[in-house]
Amino acid sequence: MVTVPDSRPWEHAGVRVVGGRLLVAGRDAEGLAREHGTPLYAFDVTRVAEQARALRDALARAGLTPRVRLALKAQRAPEVLATLRALGAPGSPGAVGIDACSPGEVRHALDNGFTAAEISFTGTNVSERDLDVIAPAGVHVNLDLLSQIERYGRRCPGRTIGLRVNPRSGVMRGHAESLYSGARPTKFGIYEEDLGAALEAARRHGLIVDTLHVHLANGMLDDELPAFDAALEPVTRMAETLLGAGCPLREVNVGGGLGTPLHAGERPLDLDAYAAILARRFTALGVAVGAEPGEFLANECGVLLAEVVSVEERLGATFVGLDAGWNIMNDAYVYGHRLQAMVAARADAPGRGEVTLAGHINEGNDIFAAGEPFPEVHEGDIVAFVSVGGYCPGMWTDHCLRPRASMLYFGERI
Repeated sequence: MVTVPDSRPWEHAGVRVVGGRLLVAGRDAEGLAREHGTPLYAFDVTRVAEQARALRDALARAGLTPRVRLALKAQRAPEVLATLRALGAPGSPGAVGIDACSPGEVRHALDNGFTAAEISFTGTNVSERDLDVIAPAGVHVNLDLLSQIERYGRRCPGRTIGLRVNPRSGVMRGHAESLYSGARPTKFGIYEEDLGAALEAARRHGLIVDTLHVHLANGMLDDELPAFDAALEPVTRMAETLLGAGCPLREVNVGGGLGTPLHAGERPLDLDAYAAILARRFTALGVAVGAEPGEFLANECGVLLAEVVSVEERLGATFVGLDAGWNIMNDAYVYGHRLQAMVAARADAPGRGEVTLAGHINEGNDIFAAGEPFPEVHEGDIVAFVSVGGYCPGMWTDHCLRPRASMLYFGERI
């Protein structure tokens, strides 16, 4: 058992500080960087399995029938997928499935040992070319636009589908609503006012609606649970509408958006409290409850290591330049996330002054952190960013033709 200090809520058995040094799967992070070069991602793959089991078990303790799936856009490495595949055979209670959002992800999941029955596809603005791949694969498809119901129905009449709905409510860490479902119109989901039209379109094509899908949250921790509960009220109402209309509803899929704590003072998501909310909302409907997190499963497994190539005072500000850029880790650039960084060899050293951590991409906004407290740092030091195992490794680009990071996957801790 690893005791996690309040100041390091990201710490766990696979990524932790021992004797002042950061370890990944029991291996010295600075040593990995010196041996393999930087920039370098190092992954404690065991953590993904631990998170998946914790979520599945919490749902089961609440009396629910759980269906846990990995959001493949968050982490698609074959090493990670093999670890999840090993949790249970297809169709078994321990199995973890896949949430796919593109034809390429469907192919990738199939190529890595997942069956069509374990893959839930939820895309947006799905084209005929997309359906050329998705339709023959036989995966379950959730449709999120009236026009998509028509398109899919013309192509695949008589099939079983899910409807992704937009309840006009949601929660994003630190904000009143999510990017996916809120008071303002978004590009995702069928609104409650259009649910009748969606059912009519499905019936015209003989489509059978067996799943209600929704995505409400982003980075949700314990503090956001009351808002999440409230956001489920219209979801419950829409599920009851589908059942009342004769739809053989077998699953309510509540999507992902479960967060992981990173900074001092952040409390991790209470999975039992989360599951209790879902049980109170959906047990009476007699449906399974699906969850398809990305960052919750993958974030804590990954660390990015980069070398300090410059330390320079500029108009009173200290800039620490790294040999990595947002092309390989764009959490701050795309999502505006505040990152957690440290010197790998002095991971418990307190901040001595504020610095700006800057990348090597020739763009002014290639900044990992600005004005953050940071310990004394020198050229040649190895800086580690923790809890970047989700999304970051899968979203990199070749901008400026800067090289991609090397990748190390550790399936066992030493």
